[in-house]
Amino acid sequence: MPITRFFRQRLAASGYDYPLSVPVFAHIATGVIAVIAVAQRDALIPPGWPLLVGAVVAIAPMVADVVRPGALVPRPLLCAVVILATVLLMLDPPPTEFDLAPLLLAMMAGEVAATSGLAVSLTLTGVAMAVPLVFAAAGRLDGSAAWYVLAIGLGWVIGRLMQIQLRLLQQERQARVVQSEQSAIAERQRIAREVHDVIAHSLSVTLLHLTAARRELEQDRDVDEAIDALTDAERLGRQAMADIRRTVGLLGAGSPGARPEPGIGDVPDLVEDYCRAGLPVRYELRGDPSSITAATGLGIYRISQESLANVVKHAPGLGADVLVSIDYDTVTVDVRNPVRGRAASPERATGSGLRGMRERVALLGGDLQAGPSPGGWRVHARIPLPGSSCALGLIRKVPRTT
Repeated sequence: MPITRFFRQRLAASGYDYPLSVPVFAHIATGVIAVIAVAQRDALIPPGWPLLVGAVVAIAPMVADVVRPGALVPRPLLCAVVILATVLLMLDPPPTEFDLAPLLLAMMAGEVAATSGLAVSLTLTGVAMAVPLVFAAAGRLDGSAAWYVLAIGLGWVIGRLMQIQLRLLQQERQARVVQSEQSAIAERQRIAREVHDVIAHSLSVTLLHLTAARRELEQDRDVDEAIDALTDAERLGRQAMADIRRTVGLLGAGSPGARPEPGIGDVPDLVEDYCRAGLPVRYELRGDPSSITAATGLGIYRISQESLANVVKHAPGLGADVLVSIDYDTVTVDVRNPVRGRAASPERATGSGLRGMRERVALLGGDLQAGPSPGGWRVHARIPLPGSSCALGLIRKVPRTT
């Protein structure tokens, strides 16, 4: 309903966004107690002044809610002044047996404790407790003053607990918002790494094929070889587009029939793509790949993919060696390649590709080192395999081709 939405918005704007039922119940309870206290004084029929007092107690908080801009919860001071004045006027005649008028002070203490600071609520609650004690000292409340003081204290405790619970709930909401933002950022970074790896690999191999086709046409005039190279480039381009769509599609709900992420078993096909494009690559696998999880297998594939793309970019035509070694508790990926001239220092090798590889390995609990090595450049990644048992000695090779 529009009126309900209006009051909920004003309640949230006050900083005390209790459920709407809480202030409504407090106002109704205060009004009911006031009416009963008036009835106890036989003043429901005018011109009994307690009737006017009871009406003020019942109506004043609700009127303050409506006329006060920006909030539904009334001002604690207004609530305290109205109810204290009302109770003092009601207790001026001799109190009746089981008088409910002092219970208005308990409602006031609870509302003040739920909607104000600790110092303010303690001060106003202390004033409220003093009222029945003063009347008891004057011989007006007999032995019931202690019960009224206890009720006022209980009202303060309930209100204070409500405010603490509200603040904890607000902190939890803020923490969830921060966690959601951090998760979104991490997911965007992961998607960015995947897209970067896919594009870098596909463009590198496609350019190799295009270069080969151009050379065949320019030097050898071999149309058939050029067509084969262009066909491979077209195939890789289409595959790259499919991979990019699938990777970006991870932002939404995944399709049950979506192509699975590549793993360690796809590394030979990756190497074969580079070999067909004219980059000499030798691949060697040591150990049992059955113990590799999907996440670790994807990491191995992406590290190999990005490393070979960097070889094409920085040292085209010189070849590379890819070694994946699986131990009983770790798996290492070692990619080496020669370079022309002097290799760049690790401090200068801070491109997005290397950064993405480091982040990927760090997420898997491992570490990655990249930099010059004797005779060229080396990328070395070490990823732990907790709880795995690997059979050593299995070697799989893809011969170097030119």
